[in-house]
Amino acid sequence: MKNISFFAVGILFGIVMTKSEAISWYRIQEMFRFESFHMYGIIGTAVIFSALIIWAMKKFKMRTLSGTAVSYTPMKLSLPRHLLAGSIFGLGWALVGCCPGPMYVLLGQGYWIIGLVIVGALLGTFTYGQMRQRLPH
Repeated sequence: MKNISFFAVGILFGIVMTKSEAISWYRIQEMFRFESFHMYGIIGTAVIFSALIIWAMKKFKMRTLSGTAVSYTPMKLSLPRHLLAGSIFGLGWALVGCCPGPMYVLLGQGYWIIGLVIVGALLGTFTYGQMRQRLPH
């Protein structure tokens, strides 16, 4: 029964991503060319909304579906590491035209070619996991 809530949130996420045009390759290209505020508005709204949700979760001491307290540990900022990681992520986003969340929305809408992108993302994640111990952190 718990998984139904995740399924419902996933469907809602897909609808919001589609209706807001956040899965549109053209909107993403506009963003990277600084031709439109549309995607920056979506991202900014998501950041503000997420900050409010985290604040509310802490204030009201919310619990997960399994009953444990909701908590998080902020990551220590490492400028070179985060600039490199953000640049790699942004390059992939600009080349492919979507970031990880919309990839699954596009797959759900029947754009089967995005399956190649998902496989590439999974292989990249797997490769990082295998090389993690050898990389500077």
